[in-house]
Amino acid sequence: MNEIAVRLTEAKPLPQGWQWVKLGRVCEEAKTHDPTVYPDIPFRYIDISSIDTTRKRITEARVIMGKDAPSRARQLVKANDVLVATTRPNLNAVALVLSELDGQICSTGFSVLRPTSVIDHMFLFYWVQTRDFVETVSGEVRGMLYPAVTGNQVRAINIPLPPLPEQKRIAAKIQELMAKVEHARTACEAQLEAAKALPRAYLRQVFESEEAKKWERRLGEVVSALKNGIVAEQNFEGHGFKVTRIETISDGFISPEKVGYINLPIQHFEDFKLEPGDILFSHINSVERLGNCAIYEGIPRELYHGTNLLCIRVRKEILDPYFLLFWLRGDECRRFYSICARRAIGQASLNQRDMSHISIPLPPLTTQQRIVAELKDKIANAEKLKAAIERQLEAIRALSQAFLRKAFRGEL
Repeated sequence: MNEIAVRLTEAKPLPQGWQWVKLGRVCEEAKTHDPTVYPDIPFRYIDISSIDTTRKRITEARVIMGKDAPSRARQLVKANDVLVATTRPNLNAVALVLSELDGQICSTGFSVLRPTSVIDHMFLFYWVQTRDFVETVSGEVRGMLYPAVTGNQVRAINIPLPPLPEQKRIAAKIQELMAKVEHARTACEAQLEAAKALPRAYLRQVFESEEAKKWERRLGEVVSALKNGIVAEQNFEGHGFKVTRIETISDGFISPEKVGYINLPIQHFEDFKLEPGDILFSHINSVERLGNCAIYEGIPRELYHGTNLLCIRVRKEILDPYFLLFWLRGDECRRFYSICARRAIGQASLNQRDMSHISIPLPPLTTQQRIVAELKDKIANAEKLKAAIERQLEAIRALSQAFLRKAFRGEL
């Protein structure tokens, strides 16, 4: 038994009538089956990707013909089996097998816990979701590249076991409380998605209005530079000048710590030094991240423009750089990226010519500055709202563990 398990069993005396029992004593082992023996018979297959680790349920079980069965599809499951993923157990990919999947097959990447008559399946299912269980099984992990435990290690873990009627009462109470937590979490997640959508909604209000249609210009007409970065080998040991890379743009901001370095004489860099107000635009990236952009505000100092990001420098006498930044993040520009991007496997790209043809609504500079001030204020408030909802969501998630902790101490 590992150190965590020892602390767990010694932490607090169990209520009268309870006892610590190894899972292997109260759970049967699943039978194995090779579906390739019946090549033309389909079956439903449960693997790690089938599990929703947040809601602890099987969300998808693919239908596979026996002849196409993966080599790991070897364990027969029954209704009320509890599946515990043995790879990366810290993620707690666990689920209960419902009646619709009775007789189907799961991956050998699970420890299948089949409750005997002395343990309630729901009581067992809730136990494997506890932080105590997760920490115990994670303490048994072997291997850094592919951290995993064995089924025997899972079955050697202790569970605090009351008499069967008490198990059923506790499981029913947990189920009632978890339903309330799930309802609160679902509502909170919907609020979070709405908060995340607010910035784009604010941009639509400005840039898709009837007034905006009167302002149209081409991007190439209102910028003084639209160029690629310096091409040279980068190092990450701090040797040379700081240069941008794709990872430098993170969540719409420039991350000072996510830069590379190029060790070349200064004359090679003179044309690539960034100025405050320059916009870095990700023009070569995965399809979903194409068009990520951020504005350079002078931090970190002495930053130079590297590969895979376009630098857009505006003519500040006619265009506020923040106004352009907001426009580039709007839905109309995103549609442009999607239509005009060149596609390759897992990647998309736009070139300078593509970008120069983007239409931009260009009101007078004073109007731009007013719009920028309003958008900054609204988006800052939206970010505060999002952060508050995220904290609320974390608190709701913590409730589940609080209920489970009380339940398995006999306090529920």
